[in-house]
Amino acid sequence: MPVLSVLALAATWGRDLGTVFVVLIAVVLAGAVLAAVHHAEVVAHRVGEPFGSLVLAVAVTVIEVALIVTLMVSGGKGSASLARDTVFAALMLTTTGIVGLSLLVGARRFHVTLFNAEGSGAALATVTTLGTLSLVLPTFTTSQPGPEFSSAQLIFAALASLALYVMFVLTQTVRHRDFFLPVAQTRDNNEDDHAPPPSTRAALISLGLLLVSLVAVVGLAKVESPAIEEAVAAVGFPPSFVGVVIAVLVLLPETLAAARAARRGRIQTSLNLAYGSAMASIGLTIPTIALASIWLDGPLVLGLGPTQLVLFALTVVVSVLTVVPGRATRLQGGVHLVLLAAFLFLAVNP
Repeated sequence: MPVLSVLALAATWGRDLGTVFVVLIAVVLAGAVLAAVHHAEVVAHRVGEPFGSLVLAVAVTVIEVALIVTLMVSGGKGSASLARDTVFAALMLTTTGIVGLSLLVGARRFHVTLFNAEGSGAALATVTTLGTLSLVLPTFTTSQPGPEFSSAQLIFAALASLALYVMFVLTQTVRHRDFFLPVAQTRDNNEDDHAPPPSTRAALISLGLLLVSLVAVVGLAKVESPAIEEAVAAVGFPPSFVGVVIAVLVLLPETLAAARAARRGRIQTSLNLAYGSAMASIGLTIPTIALASIWLDGPLVLGLGPTQLVLFALTVVVSVLTVVPGRATRLQGGVHLVLLAAFLFLAVNP
């Protein structure tokens, strides 16, 4: 798939595509995303937890940032708020969708799911701080008209986001790594819990194919960007829904990985994937967009609207109540999924 996606990119770059070719390229793009995440998982299995979740989260975020920048460069309708819409969609999809699905899948098999409250709580606190600094404060600052940061405020938010992300990564992988290791559910979690890791050669091959896949995703996203915007407009959805489409596209494979981990009783791995992706989405996207704004024309809208602020606040409260006990049932999973449904419905009908 990485080779096929690169060939497709070379054949379609700079050309106007008909409907049939747009659909075919969309399929190839989805395959490239799946291939990228698959090879990230191979590398992740080689390096082990919690490094595995970190590799997967960063790979997914690179794809997300590439899609955002390519669509912003095209300058289509709603591009000023595209970064905000995509980052907030990723935040909601991870903290409500991936978390809710993982808890529901895990509780369906084990009745009560177990995880480390210390590690998950630290991750949730970091996600909440990043979201508030980058998405909430622009709505209330007064130096710049509208829900925008001034240049100095944007630089501060970018540096603070990057610093928080780096501090969390060091905490997760060095100082308190044990806080992010899975908690055993039963003696027979699954036979592939102890599957041997791939060889160094296989991991290096997957690393190379991961890089090829990411290059293909960036290029094919640029090819598909006009079609994505036209499709959203054709069905009558608001332009902000483009951000939801991007977030769904890049997070779907990771959602499947989290659900598989939950089914094996490794809920902590699922939460690492969810909160790690939310954290990387903000902590890496905002600095990149801040840097890109140097040559991008037009305003950069980051502040959330009233409805989004309410959903964000409610998600934070519910997530805290879920994480603090260190265990959860189907009910908590259902509550998170209802929040996801509310977000998607209001994204279509604001």
